[in-house]
Amino acid sequence: MTERLKNTGLMNRTLIHTAARLHYIDGLPQVEVARRMEMSTASVSRLLTRAREEGIVRFEVPPLEELANEHDAVARALGLKQIRAIETGHPPALSVAVGKLIQDANLDANPVVAIGWGRAMQSVVTHGLPALANATVVPATGGMNQTQSHFQINEFARTTAEQMGGQAKLLFAPARPSPELYTQLVRTPEIAEVMALWERVDVTVTGIGNYVDASTSHGPGFLPEQASRVVGDVVRQYFDIDGTPIEWPNQSYQMGMSRQQLRRVPLAIGVCVGADKVDPIIGAARAGLINTLVTDARTIALVEAKLDVSEAE
Repeated sequence: MTERLKNTGLMNRTLIHTAARLHYIDGLPQVEVARRMEMSTASVSRLLTRAREEGIVRFEVPPLEELANEHDAVARALGLKQIRAIETGHPPALSVAVGKLIQDANLDANPVVAIGWGRAMQSVVTHGLPALANATVVPATGGMNQTQSHFQINEFARTTAEQMGGQAKLLFAPARPSPELYTQLVRTPEIAEVMALWERVDVTVTGIGNYVDASTSHGPGFLPEQASRVVGDVVRQYFDIDGTPIEWPNQSYQMGMSRQQLRRVPLAIGVCVGADKVDPIIGAARAGLINTLVTDARTIALVEAKLDVSEAE
């Protein structure tokens, strides 16, 4: 019996080491680690958590807490609760930063997590979020008429729920339905259930979009004078650099979280990196659509320069 217990402990430790090496050293997303190890992504997420708890994995990037303190001034200037600026925008590091924020949030029982779309979100979800007991995960908006993988928001919600060990409530509806279709959709029990959950979301994890005037069938249809002011969006809620809302035609029929719902979220995490995200970050923070930012050191330096740190002091 003793020998069997020793072997079991050794096997568990081997699994932890294997998962940690594949994810953190080889840079494989959790879904690929799960495939190679022939186990669920939820099990891989638990192994990686154990690896961090037991000191098998130690991050040598500057501690998130220290980095947060470095950027307290700009956080105050933007009205953010906190900023997590990692040394590199490498996707696994972004995922770890987001995961730690969620773990440290001391959420109530049965939390509701709303997920956005975009390339940053795809990276975060692909590389994995931590287990979260009894979580319900929902899309923060309906689907886009796009085939690219970073627009597949229902898949992001499903994958996140699997990683967290929770349940997903998917939204089979377009983000921009016609007024007539919207009236029908809100009467559908499954859609009404998701919309009701938007009223009590505990955590949002969303990308912050930068706006490029798109005079195409996929564009929101702004008037020219509106389009010249837009700098970005959070799940189709657009704003200028001062955070002033800019609405597109028929926005009242949008299938997605409203500005008011986004502003009420206790932990609203915006994730993005890149020089083209500076104005969108500032606008999203001033609009109150995020209250926590995860980015990299280069991007936050550009934000500080744009603000002029004297504004933040």
